[in-house]
Amino acid sequence: MTARTVRTAVAALGAGTLLTLAACSTPDEGDNTGAGRADSLVVGIANEPDTLSPLLGYGKDGNSKIFDGLLRHTTDLDLEPALAATLPEVSADGLTYTFPLREDVTFSDGEPFTAEDVVFTYETILDDATLNPAKDELDAIDSVEAPDAHTVVFTLGYPYAPFAERTVLPIAAAHAAAEGDVNTGPYNTEPIGTGPYLLTGWTKGERLTFEANPDYWDGAPEVTRLTMAVIPDDDVRATRLRTGDLDAAVLPPNLAAGFADDPVLTTLHAESADFRAVTLPTGHPVTGDRDIRRALDLAANRDLMVEAILFGAGRAAHGPITTASDWFTEGTERAYDPEAAAALLDEAGWTAGGDGVRARDGQRAAFTLWYPAGDRLRQEHALAYASDAKEIGIDITVESGSWEVIEPRLDTDAVLSGGGNPTDPDFELYGLLHSTLAGDGWNNMGRYANPAVDAQLDLGRRSADPAERATAYDTVQREFAADPGYTFLTHIDHVYVMKDDWDGVTTQVEPHDHGLGHGPWWNVEKWRIRS
Repeated sequence: MTARTVRTAVAALGAGTLLTLAACSTPDEGDNTGAGRADSLVVGIANEPDTLSPLLGYGKDGNSKIFDGLLRHTTDLDLEPALAATLPEVSADGLTYTFPLREDVTFSDGEPFTAEDVVFTYETILDDATLNPAKDELDAIDSVEAPDAHTVVFTLGYPYAPFAERTVLPIAAAHAAAEGDVNTGPYNTEPIGTGPYLLTGWTKGERLTFEANPDYWDGAPEVTRLTMAVIPDDDVRATRLRTGDLDAAVLPPNLAAGFADDPVLTTLHAESADFRAVTLPTGHPVTGDRDIRRALDLAANRDLMVEAILFGAGRAAHGPITTASDWFTEGTERAYDPEAAAALLDEAGWTAGGDGVRARDGQRAAFTLWYPAGDRLRQEHALAYASDAKEIGIDITVESGSWEVIEPRLDTDAVLSGGGNPTDPDFELYGLLHSTLAGDGWNNMGRYANPAVDAQLDLGRRSADPAERATAYDTVQREFAADPGYTFLTHIDHVYVMKDDWDGVTTQVEPHDHGLGHGPWWNVEKWRIRS
């Protein structure tokens, strides 16, 4: 399959979709409130959060806009104080982190911020009854205490090297969040925080609106109104940006390329740890076969996907950790070799039938691959992957649906998945590969289980020795290359098209989660209106 073939197929598939959606979709009244005004920003995003409560995982990687963490990231992803007055004092054994807190911070309802809010936030997240899908990232915490109103002390059960990274987590207002059930109560949609913006409205499936916090402890933002328009379909998002209904949008590279000559809009590329991969459920008779998984790994033409789907805005992925990372293990790259893949299947007894599809013991080498409807990049990855698999005699049926449709099928069907976090390999690998998290929501969706991988993930998580951690994660990557539980395809750059009306616009190396908090607007509260 050539780059021209991929692009032609994609163009044919997308053109009709774009015309249909553009014809039947009109901007919802109110979505474009403030569009075109320098003191306002209207952004088109693909997804909205399930909740705005940090107790349930919202904003766990920072940039939450409504809240602040004890620490926050700079442009270069270094850590600096936010609600903490200084960086923490860490004990020699790495088990105690002491944070002095700022004394000039209030929540948006006027109540003072104190150490008790920090204790409440972390203890509530760690409570077994709280449905926070990322609580395993706080597994190291033994206790969190407030010796006085402006000091917090964390005691760890083991020296968790990236612990300070977990303190960018937003701090909830104890007096407000304690009202009602933590999982279903009003704080999930009516949050009170210390952040630079206040939530003024949330119409599910349409938009979230914010206004600047005039009493923000770090200075009132010049961009006083912020609207996040929820537009899952990439083509519709591009259309609304072109008509001026949006000031900015996240777009796949091929759609962003259509704005290259626009005199008003500029295009920004953000490097990311965001991968696209195919889950291969171990309980399925085909995807659970190790030889099938190894063959698919060899048959995937990753470089062509980068060229034809990403238009060069990304890189081939050979595992969760991007090849640009210092943590990546050289030598674990998988070459595109369909001949070797076919030979591997022949040796394993998967023989081709009259229709070209392989079978063994009456089982056809066939399975279903889902992607979320409206996501152009995942659609294109899924179709390219299925085309590559067909060349070695594996029949993949590509289907689209909402996440509500896809989730019940995780145990039996493959999914074009995404994920990634650039700050530490524990955040990249543990939830994805550790067997104790198999089937735990969106963690370890393929139910991957490899005892050697588990052991090294535990070692990497519990060691404070950089060399020992590097060896552990090298071993994980080599074990995974020999026993792949996913086919990793690409790491994608995030591409944004937006008006160029402000100073201070920058990008960070981004995680998978982007749009609401991560994007060029990660520091919108610091932007200055260009005169």
